[in-house]
Amino acid sequence: MHLKAFKILGINIKEEAGCIKCETDKIIPAEIHLDFPSVGATENIMLVASLAEGVTVIKNAAMEPEIVDLQNMLNKMGAKIEGAGSNQIKITGVKKLKDVSYNVMPDRIEAGTLLCAVAQTGGKLKLTKVIPEHLTPVLHKLEECGCFIKTNKDSIILEAPKRLKNVEIKTLPYPGFPTDMQSVFASILTTAKGTSLIIENIFENRYKYVNELRKMGAKVTVEGKICIIKGTRRLYGANVDAGDLRGGASLVLAGLIARGTTVVNNAKYILRGYENLEKKLSSLGAKIELKDI
Repeated sequence: MHLKAFKILGINIKEEAGCIKCETDKIIPAEIHLDFPSVGATENIMLVASLAEGVTVIKNAAMEPEIVDLQNMLNKMGAKIEGAGSNQIKITGVKKLKDVSYNVMPDRIEAGTLLCAVAQTGGKLKLTKVIPEHLTPVLHKLEECGCFIKTNKDSIILEAPKRLKNVEIKTLPYPGFPTDMQSVFASILTTAKGTSLIIENIFENRYKYVNELRKMGAKVTVEGKICIIKGTRRLYGANVDAGDLRGGASLVLAGLIARGTTVVNNAKYILRGYENLEKKLSSLGAKIELKDI
């Protein structure tokens, strides 16, 4: 989708082994209809079209809060973009952008991961500097699991039960349940009461972490895009491998409640999306440390 959009915008693409070369003398404005509301493709089109000579329209655009945040930053830099947060975005190209200072929005996936960590371990947490509205589907599922949730303008209070309850989750584009939270939820549901279901509707091969959870005693099976999780009372520490960012985070959360020591290898994947995760979890009482990588 990214390369297809670039070609429509007049960019020459050469794909070679392990390399993509892009070049153009002029960015051509266009109307682009995305086959799927991809966040990354929407953002890339916004970036490129900001400097086109004319008007570009993205139809079936992604509507995630990060899209709105990017629009706000680019407009502060001198771009002319409108419609972010809806399924149609209009970009009127400008000749140049200027330097600015900009505060990025709170990371809703990091916030959701911390909430799940506390939910899984039966703790209490007040999370500040967040935007609760961005986490609505995650908070609803945590409430279904039995957590007490209270939100204010920029904070969330969570109090977990002794044991979570089973739920059913379907990942969807925003404002649906985020695909980046499904592996984290799978982790906390491994010790929940009853059988939970997760249906992954966004990405293929998003269940690579399941085999690693099984090493820890989790009762998880995958049938196509459906993940079936039969809750067990106990997980056990193991040596496991992170295969990607969010799957790695799910293994860290599983390690928080597992009996014994868990070692999560390939932490470099996890560090792509979480800053000082071990320090933040340690401040909540976790016994966790980051080894040299």
